[in-house]
Amino acid sequence: MSTIRPQLPDERPGEEGPGAPASAPGGVSAPGGRQTRRLSLVGESGVVPMARDFARQALHAWGWMPADGADRKAAAEDVLLVVSELVTNACLHAEGPEELVLGTDGKTLRIEVADLGAGEPEPRRPHQAGRPGGHGMFIVQRLSVDWGVSRAEGVPGKRVWAEVAAPA
Repeated sequence: MSTIRPQLPDERPGEEGPGAPASAPGGVSAPGGRQTRRLSLVGESGVVPMARDFARQALHAWGWMPADGADRKAAAEDVLLVVSELVTNACLHAEGPEELVLGTDGKTLRIEVADLGAGEPEPRRPHQAGRPGGHGMFIVQRLSVDWGVSRAEGVPGKRVWAEVAAPA
């Protein structure tokens, strides 16, 4: 399912409203127990492996890795794949990614990739598994509890987000 709606400043993980400071690279705990990590991707090369490494570090810090069972391992692998697909999509279709934000409340992990693109990501319809390319947003849709696009009024670009359920 895809949801497109304007983004309000207080909806960003780890923020309490306009002007709230960004978290340190190591992450912070926000009110309500939400933990958030941010990675700037502006001007960087090799952003897909960089984003995966950053996500892997967050998953270790939040106890998703090392996985002690099949469900936990699958959930961690899903997060890493969704991160890769969202960052790759921003590279290919949206003038490159600006920022990766990961946030968890213990029940879900939210992945956001900010970019300056004006387009709307859509899974290819109909999905053709044997056809090369065009599978990124289909994969995101299949692995996520929900996903969508947020835009802040008067600000160029968008945030493409996906939420993955925490392992049981």
